[in-house]
Amino acid sequence: MPRQSKIRNVAIIAHVDHGKTTLVDQLFRQSGLFRENQEVAVFLMDSMDLERERGITIMAKNGSCTYNGYQINIIDTPGHADFGGEVERVLNMADGVVFLVDAAEGPMPQSYFVLKKAVALNLPVIVMVNKIDKPSARIEWVVDQVFDLLVGLNAPDHILDFPILYASTKNGYAMLDYHQPSDNIFPVFDEIIRYVPPPKGDSHGPVQILVSSLTYSSFLGRIAVGKVTSGSLKINQDVVIAKHDGTFVPSRITKLYKFNANQQVEAHSAHVGDIIALAGLTDIRVGETITDPTNPIPLAYKPVDPPTISMNLIPNDSPFAGREGTYVTSRHLRDRLIQETLADVALQVEELSDAVGFKVSGRGELHLSILVEKMRREGYEFQVSKATVIYKEENGQKLEPYEELTVDVAEEFMGRVIESLGSRKGQLIEINQDGDLTRIKYIVPTRGLLGYHDQFMTETKGLGTMNYVFDKYGPYAGDLKTRKNGVMIAKDTCVTVAFALFNIQERGELFLGPGIDVYNGQIIGECSREGDMVVNPAKGKKLTNMRASGTDEAVNLVPPRLMSLEQYISYINDDELVEITPKSIRIRKLYLDENERKKRER
Repeated sequence: MPRQSKIRNVAIIAHVDHGKTTLVDQLFRQSGLFRENQEVAVFLMDSMDLERERGITIMAKNGSCTYNGYQINIIDTPGHADFGGEVERVLNMADGVVFLVDAAEGPMPQSYFVLKKAVALNLPVIVMVNKIDKPSARIEWVVDQVFDLLVGLNAPDHILDFPILYASTKNGYAMLDYHQPSDNIFPVFDEIIRYVPPPKGDSHGPVQILVSSLTYSSFLGRIAVGKVTSGSLKINQDVVIAKHDGTFVPSRITKLYKFNANQQVEAHSAHVGDIIALAGLTDIRVGETITDPTNPIPLAYKPVDPPTISMNLIPNDSPFAGREGTYVTSRHLRDRLIQETLADVALQVEELSDAVGFKVSGRGELHLSILVEKMRREGYEFQVSKATVIYKEENGQKLEPYEELTVDVAEEFMGRVIESLGSRKGQLIEINQDGDLTRIKYIVPTRGLLGYHDQFMTETKGLGTMNYVFDKYGPYAGDLKTRKNGVMIAKDTCVTVAFALFNIQERGELFLGPGIDVYNGQIIGECSREGDMVVNPAKGKKLTNMRASGTDEAVNLVPPRLMSLEQYISYINDDELVEITPKSIRIRKLYLDENERKKRER
């Protein structure tokens, strides 16, 4: 068992795609965790299918390795601000952070959010400039930008005097001076051991563990993960759980796990500084303290920032309901959402008072759409409403959330982007020219960014990048219309016919092709003008007993616009729903009957 002074707990924070998970892979490989002939997966810490598909970290995860007799406990954090709740709760386990920055892009807005939380906890920061082998790398500029960022966060002098590492994690090397070549990642370990302090705590005091995250096992139930901040713990030890309401619930540790690489390994005991996973605690939640029954001392827990966006999840009531899903009732939805809130502290779930369903609130579009996609893959069938921002009222004034948006575009596309952000109530605060690229900073209402990503990629021909982070609550910006055109709505329940779609496509853009089952009230395309249009996608060609003269037009269908789940959710208006099943995603009107829709419009 390593002594307390031989333990280092470090969190790795970075923007999306700056090389964080690749760094963890290299640390594990070069620490000697695996045999030389052992086949090891790439992106070892990205354990979810969605993480591997999208190339982003969604859930914060723990890992561990040993180097020169030191146990290095690594906390891999998400880089996207929508998953900031994950970062906030796991930073409690860290005694220092490695801040990874791309050598060409520099620190991005979403890095600012995570770094702000680390500075607030007074954690020492090791800066690591990654991807220095890029032709476009500007290393000195990046270091200056990181220093300016930390100064802007009012970091104390000991944090501002940060050590700097230069690396190419993809190629597996790091160095303290980028003019001196290296062929290994060992300088990262050396700086962690030198600069990150060992965990503090009284090894002979009463046991204290603040639960930072939860996982669920169908065999063991809830598994609590946290750092031992005082005392020691062993299997079958009696403990109490200090609840948020001040009560103490007796419990017993049935299983105790430590981390080896990204795996949980059974252990018999744990001491101060160890990051462990515990089973047997039936009613445990994030932020509660596991402590000694004879001398219970709860640890303080700071709640995470509140959500800024919400959507309604309701049971599917379309004509095709129950065809494809395994879990279709509101009870199934309730159980699944409550299970999710146990692990995801930034997610809030409330029952709707005026309808059957649930209001789910989170940090952003991506946060909520990842939850929806996870449920869809697990066999759930349901409908979601348009995402809306959460308003506040202070001193009689209506406030709404604003985001700080950073856009990198070529100069030729700058005019279009500025025009479109102006129409979304954006306020331009900064423009910087750097070679062919222009960096533009805006303060935009969160409402203005809902569904903007696709429009932005179209305007920049796929060559622009945009990143945003929550800034503040500000005055309500007024009405905002993000979709100008109406939609084409199916008239009856039918199967689409190529001949009908050929005639309909002249009036707009289709979302589906021929031979697809549709129902009355389902949206099948977008109109080329304002106002909705009811169409008949099953209308066949009129047949007669007269011989054709050979002048018939060939039926040439334009390929339909295929959208992802996020695109569907951001596309719909307030009077529309997205129907989600394990096999299909459809969009529909809230009121399927045409006469009912007209009545509601009056």
